[in-house]
Amino acid sequence: MESASKERGPMANAQQNGEIRFDPVTVLITGASSGIGAELARFYARSGRTLVLWGRDAARLERVARDCRTMGATVRTRVLDLADGHAAIASFREDDTDHPVDLLILAAGLGDMRQHAERTERAETVLELGLVNYATPAALATAGAERMVLRQRGHIVLLGSVAAFHALPFAAGYSGSKAGLTRFAEALRNGLAEYGVGVTLVSPGFVDTPMSRRVSSAKPFMQTAPQAARLIARAVEEERPHLIFPRLFAGLRILDIIMPRPIRDAIMRRLKADQAPRAAG
Repeated sequence: MESASKERGPMANAQQNGEIRFDPVTVLITGASSGIGAELARFYARSGRTLVLWGRDAARLERVARDCRTMGATVRTRVLDLADGHAAIASFREDDTDHPVDLLILAAGLGDMRQHAERTERAETVLELGLVNYATPAALATAGAERMVLRQRGHIVLLGSVAAFHALPFAAGYSGSKAGLTRFAEALRNGLAEYGVGVTLVSPGFVDTPMSRRVSSAKPFMQTAPQAARLIARAVEEERPHLIFPRLFAGLRILDIIMPRPIRDAIMRRLKADQAPRAAG
């Protein structure tokens, strides 16, 4: 593997079974301690590859790292909270200096909504959602782009949500933060196209993760985290600009756009959802 990497360079599109596949040497994943981030770490774990895994929960992060090492990957971990954007930027630059990142997957995020008994969301929660779901991932993507542009290669994945397409009255902070990330990803992709750096936005529906399990309302077409990881990896290989899954939600997005506002608002106001409080830490 080492000699093959030297021949192909730090990152390559390698031949496998007659098909071109994306073959990053170093992958950095935020939110790697659980859910989609953890499954993406396991998906990309293999001999000859370095994984840089970030998460908030040290014990869970180490369990994922152990799994990936068992599969032959070299693993580095970092425990941090993305609410501190300046620390996240500095950490990325430090990790990228030690292990130049070919694939940056920004999978960390928070999912909170107005509690059923409350009339509004908490201002502090909306601020935290804005930082963790939008501001820090956008800043990290920019930090990654700065380095990748110089190397003329790399791919950035931003994990959004189908909630970005709809004005959810009980989750204005969540849907708003993901909507901002959606527009940022599109703008970043357009800005980096000429430099050989790809950007993929992922907009999933319900995925069976700790975040979704807190939601007590209906969760139609829910997918498993391993299924989501495979879909995301395939989208990266295909250099797709936007992955929406399940596909039904792509149709609902179009319907939301073309529907007259009074009708759309009336439907949104009728929607109800509730959620268990987030576990401490």
